[in-house]
Amino acid sequence: MFRRHLLLAAAALTTPTLARAQGAWPNRPVRIINPFAPGGTSDLIIRPLTERLERAFGRPFVIDNRAGAGGSLGTAEAARAAPDGHTLLISNTGPLAVAPSLFSNLAYDPSRAFAWVSMFGGAPIVCAVKGDSPLRSIAEYRDLAARRAEEVSFGSSGVGSVGHLTGVLWSLEARVQMLHVPFRGAAEAQQSVLGGNTTSLWDTSGANAGAIRAGNLKALAVSSPERVAALPSVPTLREAGFPGSVSTNWFVLAAPAGLDPAIGARLNTEIQAALADPAIKERLEGIGVVPLGNLAPQQIAGFVAQEAARWAPVVRAAGVQPS
Repeated sequence: MFRRHLLLAAAALTTPTLARAQGAWPNRPVRIINPFAPGGTSDLIIRPLTERLERAFGRPFVIDNRAGAGGSLGTAEAARAAPDGHTLLISNTGPLAVAPSLFSNLAYDPSRAFAWVSMFGGAPIVCAVKGDSPLRSIAEYRDLAARRAEEVSFGSSGVGSVGHLTGVLWSLEARVQMLHVPFRGAAEAQQSVLGGNTTSLWDTSGANAGAIRAGNLKALAVSSPERVAALPSVPTLREAGFPGSVSTNWFVLAAPAGLDPAIGARLNTEIQAALADPAIKERLEGIGVVPLGNLAPQQIAGFVAQEAARWAPVVRAAGVQPS
């Protein structure tokens, strides 16, 4: 009897420990879904951070690009995943704040489908043309669109992306019409402009800053309230006389709803430490990403809701339809 009691006591002590060990997170590679094609600002943000996360948690963090429908396809896939912390999502304004107004049959509700983990920051939209374009300013760009609308097209990362909607917002304010050409990501939009197939692009400054600094693209204006350090010589739309076209494309890390808050807190701690690292901070500033603060999950939820309310009338006023 005494031996039996000892065995029971030992089991009571060791079973929870074993259960915790078996259920420890992460216990396999972590997939980070990026709902845009490689080469965009989301990629530029998350790739240097995965190295830090792998060192911190001892498991691979694998980026899985799932582009399509302005980012909503990959975002929907993340929403369907198990909330065990082994599937994460880096997403932005388009799939989370614009898509609910854009798609009538959206497969997820951002306000319910996700557990918010961390805010990475925001990047303005840049309007750019080919480096050897005769257009020298947003005013000349506007005049060309007013005179010969058929000659002005603009590419973006996809229908419902912030680049797309900022281009629409500006065209409404400028009272011009332009042909929107959606692509599966920033890299494709950029290549179309460089190849002479599209007049311009409206896309995140981060994905295009390198091409602008190299002279392959010519930036006409940025959508931020103030000039960005990555492109200090590029005027803002506000400076150019278009104060109603200010916008920022923000980036967050999320997980399927139901994530253990402790896992989210651990992830956020490491991400914020990485964002404070001078090397990573300089790298992000170099692509035009500015900090938006270390927001708690409920603060991110409120922020996303406010952005959704802001973009809904733009979608309606422009009559934007998914392609």
